[in-house]
Amino acid sequence: MKKLIYVFALVFTIYSCEDSGNSGKRTLSSSSGNINNLTAVVDNDLWEGSVGETIRNILAAPIDGLPQEEPLFSIRQMPTAVFSDFTTKGRIILKIEKGGDATIKFAEDVFARPQKLIVVSGKTNPEINKVLNDNASKIISVFKNAEITEKQRRIKKSLHTSDVIEKRFGATLEFPSVYRIAKEEDGFVWLRKDIKTGTTNIMMYQIPLDAITDDDTVISEIIKIRDSVGKAHIPGPTEDSYMITEKAYTPSLYKTIVDNKPTYETKSTWEVANAFMAGPFANYVIEDKINNRYLVIEGFAFAPSVEKRDYMFELESIIRSLKIK
Repeated sequence: MKKLIYVFALVFTIYSCEDSGNSGKRTLSSSSGNINNLTAVVDNDLWEGSVGETIRNILAAPIDGLPQEEPLFSIRQMPTAVFSDFTTKGRIILKIEKGGDATIKFAEDVFARPQKLIVVSGKTNPEINKVLNDNASKIISVFKNAEITEKQRRIKKSLHTSDVIEKRFGATLEFPSVYRIAKEEDGFVWLRKDIKTGTTNIMMYQIPLDAITDDDTVISEIIKIRDSVGKAHIPGPTEDSYMITEKAYTPSLYKTIVDNKPTYETKSTWEVANAFMAGPFANYVIEDKINNRYLVIEGFAFAPSVEKRDYMFELESIIRSLKIK
């Protein structure tokens, strides 16, 4: 009976959050959790069956472009009975309710702020699985955007004061003060941060609008350009060594938006020609028609023998702060 009362109270809270224009006036504690750590509120019998499998297939799927398999989100599962007090303060929460109509509800700042809560319900396991699969892209997008916003908020606490990006490209980029300017040349900038096992890096350059054709050759053109830039600007540890795209992996190409502009996003792995070094990269080719160019910004990491998801997520969060003036 207590569980039923709690479920009704939660649903009422969600509807109140969605319908009220005064949600910003509510007093809420701060949400908590590491970046990309998701709370899945789902009873044990569902988690161990097909519903849990569906959740894991969607939210713990391997991330494209990493040399080893790493999940999109690290999932912490808990049954509904223990979802109370401090356990409700997670920043991103998926809640499964069995017994109601087959629906999905999106709410924010229900138990803490900032917070994204998604509630999926259905009378049967197949109904719940269908709602999850039908809304998989939106679920991922809501949670990922929330985490990018949180990462950017943390980055803003200690921003680099350099105006190199504005001076070279007429744009702004919010990146942490721990990065250094590794190279600055006409039309090219390389930012670098030392980490325990290597470095994280951002490079920027620009190319003419006619350098890339929007057809089946676009990915090969992007790779050809980045390899030429790597050869010219990103040297390896020995003479005649330089960064190129690793040929053993097929790059993944997506269309996305950066600074409200159409963007090609390419993910794969890089290597150093004539040396034993490699790692993941995410390349963004941003269409900037006003300035008659593509602005290219790429994040890449060198972190051997450790997981790389969080490093690449930081780089993506920085890149998505780009604003072209």
